[in-house]
Amino acid sequence: LSPFYGEDFYCEIPRTFRHLSFYIFDRDVFRRDSIIGKVAIQKEDLQKYHNRDTWFQLQHVDADSEVQGKVHLELRLSEVITDTGVVCHKLATRVLECQGLPIVNGQCDPYATVTLAGPSRQSEAKKTKVKKKTNNPHFDEVFYFEVTRPSSYNKKSHFDIEDVDEVDKMEIRVDLWNASNLKFGDEFLGELRLPLKFLRQSSSYEAWYFLQPRDNGNKSLKPDDLGSLRLNVVYTEDHVFSSDYYSPLRDVLLKSADVEPVSASAAHILGEVCREKQEAAIPLVRLFLHYGRIVPFISAIASAEVKRTQDPNTIFRGNSLTSKCIDETMKLAGMHYLQVTLKPIIDEICQVHKPCEIDPVKLKDGENLENNRENLRQYVDRIFTVITKSGVSCPTVMCDIFFSLRESAAKRFQGDPDVRYTAVSSFIFLRFFAPAILSPNLFQLTPHHPDPQTSRTLTLISKTIQTLGSLSKSKSANFKESYMATFYDYFNEQKYADAVKNFLDLISSSGRRDHKSIEQPILLKEGFMIKRAQGRKRFGMKNFKKRWFRLTNHEFTYQKSKGDHPLCSIPIENILAVERLEEESFKMKNMFQVIQPERRVLYIQANNCVEAKDWIDILTKVSQCNKKRLTVYHPSAYLNGHWLCCKATADNTRGCTPCTGGLPANIQLDIDGDRETERIYSLFNLYMPKLEKMQEACGSKSVYDGPEEEEYSTFIIDDPKETYKTLKLIIEGVGTLEQEHAQYKRDKFKKTKYGSQEHPIGDKSFQTYIRQQSEISAHSI
Repeated sequence: LSPFYGEDFYCEIPRTFRHLSFYIFDRDVFRRDSIIGKVAIQKEDLQKYHNRDTWFQLQHVDADSEVQGKVHLELRLSEVITDTGVVCHKLATRVLECQGLPIVNGQCDPYATVTLAGPSRQSEAKKTKVKKKTNNPHFDEVFYFEVTRPSSYNKKSHFDIEDVDEVDKMEIRVDLWNASNLKFGDEFLGELRLPLKFLRQSSSYEAWYFLQPRDNGNKSLKPDDLGSLRLNVVYTEDHVFSSDYYSPLRDVLLKSADVEPVSASAAHILGEVCREKQEAAIPLVRLFLHYGRIVPFISAIASAEVKRTQDPNTIFRGNSLTSKCIDETMKLAGMHYLQVTLKPIIDEICQVHKPCEIDPVKLKDGENLENNRENLRQYVDRIFTVITKSGVSCPTVMCDIFFSLRESAAKRFQGDPDVRYTAVSSFIFLRFFAPAILSPNLFQLTPHHPDPQTSRTLTLISKTIQTLGSLSKSKSANFKESYMATFYDYFNEQKYADAVKNFLDLISSSGRRDHKSIEQPILLKEGFMIKRAQGRKRFGMKNFKKRWFRLTNHEFTYQKSKGDHPLCSIPIENILAVERLEEESFKMKNMFQVIQPERRVLYIQANNCVEAKDWIDILTKVSQCNKKRLTVYHPSAYLNGHWLCCKATADNTRGCTPCTGGLPANIQLDIDGDRETERIYSLFNLYMPKLEKMQEACGSKSVYDGPEEEEYSTFIIDDPKETYKTLKLIIEGVGTLEQEHAQYKRDKFKKTKYGSQEHPIGDKSFQTYIRQQSEISAHSI
């Protein structure tokens, strides 16, 4: 009865809304879940509870209180003189249309009833036609009601005195219903009650209204009998202008990677002033990804962080801006990568429910510890193999980031041979694969939370994979639980460590290589294959020879046998495409071609089709960032004076078939750069006092450069002068945008009509807004 959930939900709300509601259900044996209660927070109250834990009382849920949508009405009160010269008052009610009605049980067949109610009259309900299958019905029907009894015509007053009181007490009621074919009758969708008083000022009135819940229902119930729910709601609202408004601020942000030192850049400053690094990382990463600047930016902040790190064992372990940005990039760019590597096996684990509990204390009756261990070992083995064999599918942007991480780590800690691995594994294993295995629902690998048994299996797998990937020396000592240490002995073999290193080498070797790079060439693959002579000598035979091939992240070479001097070396940047070769070319299977500049092609035959695919994948992977990569190629060879595929005679003819490209090099993300810039502006605006304090700190540092004052030591300021310049630009950019927002609000306020389709009557947040705006305008006058 006192569950703890501890779960986060992140939703985009692109439309207007009135309530944020949470429902508590009781899961029933027959899966007919019964509802216990709800918490509904009005939109205008969200700011009150923003980002703080609050307990809310659960309310009863009844159909009468669940209301959404709005209705468009026109009312006209008119005097009619009858044939006998007597006056009576008629009310015409026109129900025009509704919008945004709820969909009940998958459909909505709405109709409206209109009633004129008063203390001394029998109310009669008039009904519109039912509109089928729509939650935005157009009715456009008019209903007439007699308001007052005919009386002798009297010029002085429209109404007799008693009738005036009568009219004041009357109200028109519009109810919306969903025509249901169930035996319980029709469902109530919302109502509207309007007193006729206000028609005495003007005889006709037309407006949009929000539908309201029924008044009855919750009065009799004691509020404290359902329990309560603890929530922490973070609600932000961004009003996004068109692109040109953001240019000044966006330019300052996008230059961040080039600012020396990087701690003086706008993006780094945002990380310094935000309360949580995460809130800065999310919009920054999206913005830099959108403009293709993420790799230089992360390289710059990572390299600055490595310089500040004293101990190679703590590299990238804190929750710094760098680690949050890399996490966020992996989440966005690596979604597809996770789907292809982990999803099939995680689906199987969730469906098959093999027992994998290896803690003797938690074993269920009838379970065998040895069998469970074996089940778990097989799962770990399979997941480990899938991961370590997936290097060629790792998205380019992630590989480029890992390359820069290992470079800065290896430069900084030259005495530690393993740091180039731990710098990368601390992200790809600890912060990407292990969490995705542990909580597959957070990475969109499963739609829901796994059940407790599956969850426990995934926890055990995740722990083991994390330790395997961390490459630490004394593995078994890592585990607090002795049963985990015993289980881990299965994997304490050199082949596992080698597989991890090969995988890390592959994903952190980049085609965009910097020649000043200090790294040793990394061997990615080697083995015997058969190659066709390239015909370098004028009269040389173009025959086939067996050669030992080696691929490193610098070059692709072959030699007579292992350990000999290379006969030929192709730098990685000279590989323009790697494609299969059609069998008919040389009547040989499993052939592929490595295309180089000046249309030179190396034809190679692998031992079998699996081997051929591996070589093609890995060669494509290391060369996929080359600037001159080809878009078309010839799938067959050039023999006897023509290309076998397209019959063209010139050997330098453009290719006739599009290149396969091998892999999704860049995953296209749906990101709106202006929206992210607006989010960053909002954050800068929110933390303006901190920005100003940082400016003061720059001033005091550059003047005295003596011991830092206590209150300023919270910021990283390496170069007060540069930081001050950037801060000045940020504060100006934020100030300009703030004025634009204020002006926009003032203009909107002037144009806004209460009761219009955008701002129906009954919109509390709008009433508050009107109050604020009238105070502001009075104040500015």
